[in-house]
Amino acid sequence: MKDYRINIFYSEEDGGHIADIPDLVACSAFGLTPDEALQEVQVAKRAWLAAAKKERKPIPPLAYRPSIYQLASLSQTSRSKPPKCVRQPGMKSPKPAPWQWVDTREIN
Repeated sequence: MKDYRINIFYSEEDGGHIADIPDLVACSAFGLTPDEALQEVQVAKRAWLAAAKKERKPIPPLAYRPSIYQLASLSQTSRSKPPKCVRQPGMKSPKPAPWQWVDTREIN
């Protein structure tokens, strides 16, 4: 079953973990642990979808694509050989995780 991608990251400023769903604008939640943040964002997702249905607003399709794949696609235009993280045609793709862990310490 496909579902919306969930990002979970630690926030020094908030002193806990933040979970968000990029496809659902402003759908995020806080938890002291990654599991707690995941549980809370699932509650927020149900509330977001219920409110959208009640207001007869469109429900976004599952469209989020992790930035690592977007960057890999862009880097192919400047390289003669694709980076190792890009899957070659015919390769089987692993089953995606229901949530994605983002370590913000490595982003700089």
